[in-house]
Amino acid sequence: MAGDDGGSNALKTDGTTNTIDTNSPYYIHISDYLRQMHVNDVLTDNNYNDWSQEMLNFLFAKNKVGFINGTIKKPEETSPNYMTWMRCDAMLKNWLTTTMEKGIRSNIKYINTGFEIGSDLQERFGKESAPRSYELKQSLTITNQKGTSISTYYTKLRSIWDEILS
Repeated sequence: MAGDDGGSNALKTDGTTNTIDTNSPYYIHISDYLRQMHVNDVLTDNNYNDWSQEMLNFLFAKNKVGFINGTIKKPEETSPNYMTWMRCDAMLKNWLTTTMEKGIRSNIKYINTGFEIGSDLQERFGKESAPRSYELKQSLTITNQKGTSISTYYTKLRSIWDEILS
């Protein structure tokens, strides 16, 4: 839905049509609707790192990371890209809020842009948490093989190590 003119693919007055740039961050594919989300877990109070990594991968695949990290700035209302940017940002906000538990979603529903939602979530959940760090270290200490295969045991340990490092 996005082309060089800000996303319109309508018929031009000279009878030609605009081409659709599928590499544009403004491009919205017909399959980009909420039921197509590929983020496994809903954001809760204790899974921000996993959720944000999955969401970042999803947004990268959809070429929408710039909306959440602030590199694609909101254009002026007079810009030809304004409405296209608003449409993409609205879709992004829906993707984000759909993958949150109700309590978190209700706290961010009045935030204006996807970038502001991402910043708010990072500020709230992204900081190193002493209790979570302690919990992970305890989990690492009590984890044992208990008859599982070496690869299963290693995978469990590696998951805890990766979370501690993140």
